[in-house]
Amino acid sequence: MKQKNIKSILLIGAGIMAISGAFAWHEIVKPSLAATAEHGDGHGHEEGEESHDAKKEEHGHGHKKEEKGHDDHGEGEEAEEHEEGGLKLTPEQLSASGVKIFEVKKGSLSHEVSVPGRIISDADRIAQIVPKVSGVVIEASKNLGDTVKKGEVMALIESREMAEAVAEHQAASRAVELAKTTYNREKTLWEKKVTAEQDYLAAKNEWHEAQINVDLTKQKLETLGHTSGKGTPSRYHELKSPLDGVVIERELTLGEAVDTSHKAFTVADLSVLWVETAIAPDDLPFVKEGQEAIVQGADRKDTGKLIFVSPVIHPDTRSAKAIIELANPEGKWRSGDYATALIVTDTQEVGVVVPNEAIQTMEGKPHVFVKTPDGFEKREVSAGKSDSQHVEILSGLQFGENVAIGNTFTLKAEAGKSEAEHAH
Repeated sequence: MKQKNIKSILLIGAGIMAISGAFAWHEIVKPSLAATAEHGDGHGHEEGEESHDAKKEEHGHGHKKEEKGHDDHGEGEEAEEHEEGGLKLTPEQLSASGVKIFEVKKGSLSHEVSVPGRIISDADRIAQIVPKVSGVVIEASKNLGDTVKKGEVMALIESREMAEAVAEHQAASRAVELAKTTYNREKTLWEKKVTAEQDYLAAKNEWHEAQINVDLTKQKLETLGHTSGKGTPSRYHELKSPLDGVVIERELTLGEAVDTSHKAFTVADLSVLWVETAIAPDDLPFVKEGQEAIVQGADRKDTGKLIFVSPVIHPDTRSAKAIIELANPEGKWRSGDYATALIVTDTQEVGVVVPNEAIQTMEGKPHVFVKTPDGFEKREVSAGKSDSQHVEILSGLQFGENVAIGNTFTLKAEAGKSEAEHAH
């Protein structure tokens, strides 16, 4: 018991001494460290705390800078999104792109009957040229594809028949001159009572018969196509074109013997063509002569006019033949080509319309490119009814705005590339 008391007293004393030592260190050492820090000597704990606080503050400021930079980036994205869909084009670039401008306006849509067709030559503008006499070809000056004028000589045929006809006409001409001389003499003698009236009347009759014979031989030459007085030898037959056109067939060669059944050339005026179509019985009540027809081929489209609708339905095809007249001044259409004809049977007034070529599908929705001062702006629209040429715009466009037509796929490609770069 006594030992326990002694041990307790010793532990209490050791604790008092530890407390006293800590207090003394705090009172003595701390002022010394503070003094050292004031003189710049050493690296005290407080300096470390201040340095840590400073670094912490700098780190905090760094976060603020980063946050500010992040905000700036957000503003840039917003600006880019604001410009998204806008394509800048200079007037030179616009001209080179082939893009054209269409002003949005009120229009109409057509009800159309669509029929297949085939391009053929106008029956009134095609000619098969055959010789009017038998003979041998000694000259052929026109080939396939050559342009000819009406009355132009295409070939020369040496013909005995032509030579005989010319000789007959020349003989008849000389005979009429002789008969006229005889008549004048007999008339003078009869008036002077030198000869009988019977001789005078006989001479007059012979002169009239000679005149008739001259007329007959002349008509024969004209029928054979002989042209007198132009230096052409009497034995030659000139093969001439009866119209302006193009040689589309040639079936003769030099030295070849031909006759009046031989088709030598075919000449066609291709400035106007026909589109031959067939109208189904169900569509016949809506189709009438004089209606417009939109003829569309592989790479072209033009407007023609319906000029004939057959009153008879063909027993094999169960359709009525129809003919569309199609102007072809530049020769873009070719006889023999196939085409589709849209016969406009009725029209309906609608609101805003644009050509079909103005619409581009992007992201599964219809879009147009609206003209801006700097270029074009991509804009989504709502489309309504349409025909072969125009589409109704229900929303997204206003009257007077200008949209791109023709080669709009180039704008679509540029818009897609711009969006891809933006997404990247």
